[in-house]
Amino acid sequence: MWLFIAFLAVPLIEIGLFIQVGGAIGLWPTLSIVVLTAILGTFLVRTQGINAINNLQNSFSRLEDPSEPLAHGAMILISGALLLTPGFFTDAVGFALLMPPVRSAVFAWAKKRVKVSQFEMGGEFHTYQSGPVQRPNPDIKPSEDVVEGEFSELPDGKEPNHPGSGWTRH
Repeated sequence: MWLFIAFLAVPLIEIGLFIQVGGAIGLWPTLSIVVLTAILGTFLVRTQGINAINNLQNSFSRLEDPSEPLAHGAMILISGALLLTPGFFTDAVGFALLMPPVRSAVFAWAKKRVKVSQFEMGGEFHTYQSGPVQRPNPDIKPSEDVVEGEFSELPDGKEPNHPGSGWTRH
């Protein structure tokens, strides 16, 4: 229900703001503001996104909980979508999400409402191999051009053992 209300309310708010701003400053300045906020927003999302990826990689390398850098990255992605959507309300929310204190406040609010039942990092890496282990022939030196395999030769003119599916001629 909340999603339906958002999909209904946001376009109505944007239309109202376009009418108000366009009536106050005119059509071309209004459209210029919309285009400039999209360009500026794209630049800011790119730089903030690079920082978010670096923070996420650092949390992985330090084996720390990556939930906050992941949440910041998701909010930056959402802000990019909002900034590319034409409108003043979506631009305001998008620019707000680009500010780290706002993202931290949203993360803290969401963290109170989400319960993580299990979090685990690291762990053991297991390699499983089926069948007997084949040792390479010590007389043959490995090369990138050599492909090991098994084959059997069929005598010329031998037909397959089955009648075929009808899709091929034998």
